[in-house]
Amino acid sequence: MTYSGQVTVGGPADVHELKDLMITKIAVGPMNNNAYLLRCRATDEQLLIDAAADAASLLGTIGDDGIASVVTTHRHADHWQALAEVVAATRARTYAGRHDAEGIPVPTDVLVDDGDTIRVGQVELTARHLVGHTPGSIVLVYDDPHGHPHVFTGDCLFPGGVGNTRKDPQAFASLIHDVETKIFDVLPDETWVYPGHGHDTTLGAERPHLPEWHARGW
Repeated sequence: MTYSGQVTVGGPADVHELKDLMITKIAVGPMNNNAYLLRCRATDEQLLIDAAADAASLLGTIGDDGIASVVTTHRHADHWQALAEVVAATRARTYAGRHDAEGIPVPTDVLVDDGDTIRVGQVELTARHLVGHTPGSIVLVYDDPHGHPHVFTGDCLFPGGVGNTRKDPQAFASLIHDVETKIFDVLPDETWVYPGHGHDTTLGAERPHLPEWHARGW
């Protein structure tokens, strides 16, 4: 079936099958968080992005093969509620942005900086540090050698705008700058965007609206 990225809490996962990578999207928890399970087709190694909530559902999606690592996109509690239980069950290595790790109550094994590479099997993901939603939010970019890029944006970019900056003009200016320079300016319109909540989008669908986002300030 064609991947849509439309999932609901308690409903089935949706799987985006790429040549080298399988991406499974599941919605969990009272804030309708998205968690993404990435599986390298060559090695079957798995990586989880945001153990947000409902450890039982996440572990069921992960299956018996376990995960080698789990990446937390940022420090907000709705993105790590199940992290301790998932790590205890899988012994996964933990990753988080250097400037957000102190706000995550599970030890971070690897502090991530802008431009760092995180591997899942033979697949490489590039971390980009975006400041504004939190001080240390990271997004992960998979530049598919067989197609267009894919970017996991946490709460930094959604359909219709950037993440919540709590009406702080300085935080908004920082986030919109980082989203533009590190995402929109360097990735093509075909880039698929997987946000921390809600439906997916593409950079091409959002790019025409950047002036509106600047004008409204959120």
